[in-house]
Amino acid sequence: MKKNKYDKEVYRSLTLITQFGINMLVPIFLCTFLGIFIDKKLGTNFIVIIMFFLGALAGARNIYIFSKSIYDKPKGKRKSD
Repeated sequence: MKKNKYDKEVYRSLTLITQFGINMLVPIFLCTFLGIFIDKKLGTNFIVIIMFFLGALAGARNIYIFSKSIYDKPKGKRKSD
């Protein structure tokens, strides 16, 4: 069975979608858990909210940088082409 270019594009698209999700979720989870830890140590209950939004901003920045790097690459210079 011969693999065509369409199959390669589908796998590339699925990989990009997965990377977008990971780039968004990891900073949110890390900052949220850090906020929970700090809240427990200090006896407060508002730092987790601040850290959540900081994680969301960091994730949005990651997505922006990642999508910009994909868009700016010339088509002939990609590794997989």
